[in-house]
Amino acid sequence: MRNILLPMGAILAALLLFGLFVSFAGVNPVEVWVLLFKGAFGDAFSWQNTLQRAAPLMLTALCVAIPARAGLTVIGGEGALVLGGLACAALAHAVRLPENAFGTVLVGVAGALAGALWIALAGWLRQYRGINETISSLLLAYVAIGLFKHIVEGPLRDPASLNKPSTPALPDALLIGGMAGTDVHWGLVVGVVACLAAGLWLRFTPSGFAVRVVGGNPRAAQLVGLPATRLVLLACALGGAAAGLAGAIEVAAVHTSANAALIAGYGYAGILVSFIARHHPLAVIPVAILFGGFGAAGSLLQRRLGLPDASVLLLQGIAFVLILASETLRERDWRSFFARFARFGPSEPVPLVMPAPERAGEEKQA
Repeated sequence: MRNILLPMGAILAALLLFGLFVSFAGVNPVEVWVLLFKGAFGDAFSWQNTLQRAAPLMLTALCVAIPARAGLTVIGGEGALVLGGLACAALAHAVRLPENAFGTVLVGVAGALAGALWIALAGWLRQYRGINETISSLLLAYVAIGLFKHIVEGPLRDPASLNKPSTPALPDALLIGGMAGTDVHWGLVVGVVACLAAGLWLRFTPSGFAVRVVGGNPRAAQLVGLPATRLVLLACALGGAAAGLAGAIEVAAVHTSANAALIAGYGYAGILVSFIARHHPLAVIPVAILFGGFGAAGSLLQRRLGLPDASVLLLQGIAFVLILASETLRERDWRSFFARFARFGPSEPVPLVMPAPERAGEEKQA
């Protein structure tokens, strides 16, 4: 229950603080909250925008969630996403692919492979060079973005793209269309299936259980002879493959080519989604839909209230800080805290730091 209540409380507190900030700009917070949820879930058009944004968020969140189950904090999903999109466009440009569903699968595999290799590099640096994976994955994301811009604006630039440098567009036969005549593309199904597969793999397979053991108790994993390095690299590769696949889907379903619009911050938003979901792949699905809705509502806030379209980024930042802060509350023994409050009484100060069990026993004996 605590795993559900604390994230929900953090999101509600973030909405309250966001309302306080916009009130300084002379905007009614209640109207902001109403428009947020109306722009996200108010009608069929809002739902289409929400689900479109939720698809890449699910996959980039897996780039954080799967390595986290192996004990790593990887935050470089943005780099894997842009390289996945670049690999998708580059393969379609360099090789004549079958113009059917099999060709679409191939460009998706190319994107997944590029993302897997990039995030696995962060895992390799951690295991073989002792470099912190949080720092290395973040820096590698900036390297990936620089590499992406260099190739898109240089070797792979389409001469017809004058104002906005882009790679040549994918053939129409390789594009991912919408479902049932809507704007919601099949990438949403891919994201949901990936989350379900990751959850089942971690829960019911020996390799998934081994990854969780490595992340939960590295010393126990070492004592039973688990190949920790191999499992860590596997978790990083799978997470990177998910983010790379997100980039390939964005190219094949939304942009039709690789360009700067691909750098939309989905990799960074996926960090927040994963932390709120407690790195559980199944919980990633509803959280991604929620934050996809917040992202979709940004344009409505701009049109109706004159707030910047990026104001929802402030909401996401506040939520991320509060989610991290709630982790300290998760470990507190609230029953003991309130029991000591009742024993000391409201007029006496209550020590916030509980004595260690050994010292508590010694004090009682004394």
